Amino acid sequence: MDLDEILPKRGGDPLAELTRQDLDPLSVAELEARIAALEAEIERTRGKMQRAVNHRESANELFKR
Repeated sequence: MDLDEILPKRGGDPLAELTRQDLDPLSVAELEARIAALEAEIERTRGKMQRAVNHRESANELFKR
């Protein structure tokens, strides 16, 4: 999947800016910290996604869809 397909097209989007950031000036420690922060954000996003799926399943069950 191409990142252009999933990233919003509007200017100033933090995720789009993140993917364009130059990593060359960062030290190994800074890169490790960045990876840790991104992994934490991935887990937070997965949790939100799972809550949304659970909510939808509950609503479907309630309305017997």
